[in-house]
Amino acid sequence: MIIDNIENAANYFDLHPLFEKAFEYVKSLNTNELQEGVVEIDGAYLKAIITKSCLRDKESAKLETHRKYIDIQIPISTSETFGWRSLASLQNAEGTYDADNDILFFSDTPSTYLTAMPGEFVIFSPEDGHAPLIGKDEILKIILKVA
Repeated sequence: MIIDNIENAANYFDLHPLFEKAFEYVKSLNTNELQEGVVEIDGAYLKAIITKSCLRDKESAKLETHRKYIDIQIPISTSETFGWRSLASLQNAEGTYDADNDILFFSDTPSTYLTAMPGEFVIFSPEDGHAPLIGKDEILKIILKVA
């Protein structure tokens, strides 16, 4: 897991060949005019999901993991708190892996919490269990899915 300011995104371009393209896409957006939806940036390899969601309390947030995609989560309208726990320590899967949606939920408790502010981003790799959407009110955010 990585958390940083978008201004420092170039520090992470060497970690994945599509990270530079992902952050270039984000920098090209006018955040005041974002429309909800999915945008394919590089076919199935890189897509952006722009979404408005209701934030929830820590107890309602479920840890999730992904096998096919790295998540880059960017809050736009307000801060967002995430629970985190290493996949290696997760023991209580809820159901089975959903390959179509690339997600598996867990009922384990996060080992730590972090908060990202607008102008910051969080990168979650497949080894990171993460519980998004913790906070109050509604959030507009960008989720980049990087294969």
